[in-house]
Amino acid sequence: MTTSVLTKPVPNALPYRKLTVIEYDRMIDTGILMSGEPYELIDGLIIHKDRSARGENPMTIGAEHMWGVSNLGRIGRNLDRFGCYIQTQGPVIMAKYHEPEPDGAVLVGTEDDYKLTKPTFREVSCVIEVADSSLGYDRGTKLAIYAGSGIPQYILINLVDKVVEVYTQPKARAERYGQTKILRPGDAVAFSLPRGQVFEIPAKNLLP
Repeated sequence: MTTSVLTKPVPNALPYRKLTVIEYDRMIDTGILMSGEPYELIDGLIIHKDRSARGENPMTIGAEHMWGVSNLGRIGRNLDRFGCYIQTQGPVIMAKYHEPEPDGAVLVGTEDDYKLTKPTFREVSCVIEVADSSLGYDRGTKLAIYAGSGIPQYILINLVDKVVEVYTQPKARAERYGQTKILRPGDAVAFSLPRGQVFEIPAKNLLP
């Protein structure tokens, strides 16, 4: 007697349709998604923003992360004289399928310039992420998006190792940065501003 053995089928990845930035924004405008909720559009997918501390509930906000974002707002007050400011946790349109909400973005102009429109990568000289449990994601997916969009500088406030990672010289086609610096509390961080100016502060001022 021959026994038949059924081979368990290997599941294929199901096809899905990406949302464009226009469609994603329309979902917010019509109330399908609530404005201000912790989501962002990454590669056409609606992604929950991880702001938690390592080992904690991913739906929570870590205390150090909250402090880091509030601190960016305080630092941004020093940029008025340079004709720019730091937008915190607001959307930036990067490409057809990308509308991330970085923890900080240095934008040309003032908040009033964006009352009726969202900023795009063209108005951004620097993006900042405050990273705890999201560290790997921010070094990988987020870095590729920012480099691919040609953002001149990406500052990663690494809460895990208590250092500031500064990425410059974007290679858009390769979706990476050509230069990386690891700055410790005794070093200085030079923020790239829209008109080629530089604003420098101690790295320790960015770390809790």
